[in-house]
Amino acid sequence: MLVRHRGLEPSVDPSAYVAPSATVVGDVRIAAGARILHGAVLTAEDGAVVIGEDTVVMENALVRGRADHPARIGSAVLVGPHAHINGSTVEDEVFVATGASLFPGSVIGAGAEVRINGVVQVNTRIAPGQVVPIGWVAVGDPATVLSPDRHEEIWAIQRELDFPGTVYGVGRDVTMRELMRRQSDFYGAHRDDEAVRTSD
Repeated sequence: MLVRHRGLEPSVDPSAYVAPSATVVGDVRIAAGARILHGAVLTAEDGAVVIGEDTVVMENALVRGRADHPARIGSAVLVGPHAHINGSTVEDEVFVATGASLFPGSVIGAGAEVRINGVVQVNTRIAPGQVVPIGWVAVGDPATVLSPDRHEEIWAIQRELDFPGTVYGVGRDVTMRELMRRQSDFYGAHRDDEAVRTSD
């Protein structure tokens, strides 16, 4: 389904395919030969989502764009099932495996791989051709890639990357109650969404 959000609607190249059960919301641009499979959600909250040529977004993946962090996915990229790409730039010919999570401000260099359940933290830069192994965490610019059991080392780098400021635009002093009130207000804009048409 294609949905108008915040006054903007998706643009899909005639040679692209969006599955009937996929949802494409707002300022989303899908290039020639791209394939958006069943259950995938591409949502331009208040920032664009751009999908390059011959890119495949597989079942139940989520791609989200925000004002300060649009989601830009290059050409010939594979986005695996249940992957989560939020405000990340993914360059050409990248492999994003099942369950991988890419956070706002991250950049994945051309030809890189983020393998199953890999995590790329906010404001982290993966070099072209670099690999994030299964279940590992990449953090920092340039990225340090660590196994998940090395939490203290991950946190030592991550705390300087400003997750709350990057993702939510708030300081660490904002309470969860206040943060969720703001998020509720922000996502309330979906009350005004309109279906443009169902996908082909």
